[in-house]
This record gives sequence, structure tokens and C-alpha cells, in this order.
Amino acid sequence: MRLVERLTDDMKQAMKSKDKLKLSVIRMVKSAIKNEEINHGKELSDDEVLTVLTRELKQRRDSLQEFEKAGRDDLAAASRDEIAVLMEYMPEQLGEEDIRKLVAEAIEQTSASSKKDMGKVMGVLMPKVKGRADGALVNKVVQELLQ
Repeated sequence: MRLVERLTDDMKQAMKSKDKLKLSVIRMVKSAIKNEEINHGKELSDDEVLTVLTRELKQRRDSLQEFEKAGRDDLAAASRDEIAVLMEYMPEQLGEEDIRKLVAEAIEQTSASSKKDMGKVMGVLMPKVKGRADGALVNKVVQELLQ
């Protein structure tokens, strides 16, 4: 089943079960997907939908950090709930050890030797971890291994 179809089915189910949180999050995601489809002038593939989901997830995580800094526990809790709903649609996340292996392979493949080569490594690596790992964590591991 395509990701968009799954979102639609889950939205219908959330309506039936009166799950307001899930319904709200799915509607926001479907709206973002529709905007991307309009911008690209075509229906999005699952890979492109995953990119939209990743962007939405990153926005929620950034908001969560800001709410926690400001001491807004009510808004932070709401962001955590939204993140939990979005994570249901993401592929299984890679652990730090798996990321380290992929980074080491990418460094070897690009013959990178210093931080100047970070762009090459990230260019090879990001398509492999797309949607399966947090970009900040990948960036941190690449910097560690290139030192």
C-alpha cells in the first residue's frame, strides 16, 4: 500500500474513532503533501512523500526543543504527541552503530580524509539514510569520523 493511501485510510479511521490528535496531524501532513504536488505539478512518489514527512517531523522536533527551552510543558507535550503520530509513518530508524557503519563505508567510497570532504561523504550517505536517521545525528557521526 502506498504511503498516501495509508494516510488516507488512517485519516478515515481517526474520524470514525474520534481521535482528534491523529486526525489533526494526518490532515496537516496531507496538506503539506498536496502543496508539494501542486508545486511539482504531479503526484508524489512514496520517496517524495517520505521527504515531506521527514520535513514535518523535523519541524515538530525543532518546536519541541524551543518549547522545552521556554518552559512551555503544555506545548512540549503536544509536540511529543504529534511526533509520535508522525513516527508511525516513518521507516524503521537506524541506530547510531548502523549509522557509523554506513558513514565508514561512505568515507571509504569517497576517499575522504578531512572535514573539507564532508560534502562528498554526505552526498553519498544521505540517500542511503533518507527518512531512516536524523540528519543532525548523521552529521555529528560524519564529523567525528573525519577528524
